[in-house]
Amino acid sequence: MYKFQSFFYIHFLTNSATTDVMEKSHNNVVKEVYEANFVGLLFNGFILKFLFCQRQKSSRSIMVYLKNLAAADFLLSLSLPFYIMHSANNSVNILRLYCKVGDSIFYLNMYTSILFMTYIAYNRYLKIVCSNKTHILQTVRGACIISIFTWVFMLTFYVSSVSVTLVREKNLTLIPTHCQDFHSTQYSVFTKVLNPCVLTIFMSILMFIVFIYNRISHKVSVVQQNLYKNCKKLAKSRRNMRVLVSVFCICFIPYRLVNFFHNFLGCSWSPVLNFMHELTRVLSAVNICLDPFIYFIFCKDFREQLRLKNVPQNEADPVSSPTAIAADFTTSEVIWLP
Repeated sequence: MYKFQSFFYIHFLTNSATTDVMEKSHNNVVKEVYEANFVGLLFNGFILKFLFCQRQKSSRSIMVYLKNLAAADFLLSLSLPFYIMHSANNSVNILRLYCKVGDSIFYLNMYTSILFMTYIAYNRYLKIVCSNKTHILQTVRGACIISIFTWVFMLTFYVSSVSVTLVREKNLTLIPTHCQDFHSTQYSVFTKVLNPCVLTIFMSILMFIVFIYNRISHKVSVVQQNLYKNCKKLAKSRRNMRVLVSVFCICFIPYRLVNFFHNFLGCSWSPVLNFMHELTRVLSAVNICLDPFIYFIFCKDFREQLRLKNVPQNEADPVSSPTAIAADFTTSEVIWLP
């Protein structure tokens, strides 16, 4: 009997020590990485200035999606201070502010970014695979309508979620340490039902994007067999699409899978699971640092603007010549880049 009690006592001490170590590692690592993600705030601020303030050569549907993706990333980066304050201070009020506001803003803009990345991928699919006709989603009007609908839907869901958490907050008997400690029983059940639905939608989007990439790769391979002169340009087009798919998979897949188990098992089930949940969430926030690469490869005007900053003013600008513009237009039509 004594050995039996000793075993559980030692196991309890070991588990407690492991929990303390994981909590300290979690707070230090996550705080530092989130602070590093402020670089994404600077990047997206610069890109927003370019997309909304600089005069564009032409209005295209891809620019509408890129502007909205940049806006979602910028708003997502604004939610990071809430988490940094929560990591640096264990105050109940700061935790409540983080859970009610910062956490909701984070999820709102993360899922909005996922949707706009999907729109960009589908836009490129229509451009290269279905190039014989113009789909309504390729028009500026269609892109604006779907963007407005996306924001209205996501904001409605966000306001509803925050309202429910405020109205149905759990009566606290212990000092809260996680956002789930504020959730009422009804809201906890709601999240357990909602989480599989969100995961199903996410996996459907993932399979859709992979399908798009495979179709584009197949189309490019077929064209390469007939257009030897444009092989390098077409290979570059496929590589650009690969960048978008890679950013999507690296940033979002780990978090969605870990979050599924974390939501059902709870924060206190395993310190390792809790640490993995926060770590993969940080990885999803790295998306705001990687998305500028998407703007660079899909926005020709953005690339040209960066080139002009590095060219001396007294040098001739080849882009301004009618011949260069005509050649550039022809090339963009061939390689389906905007």
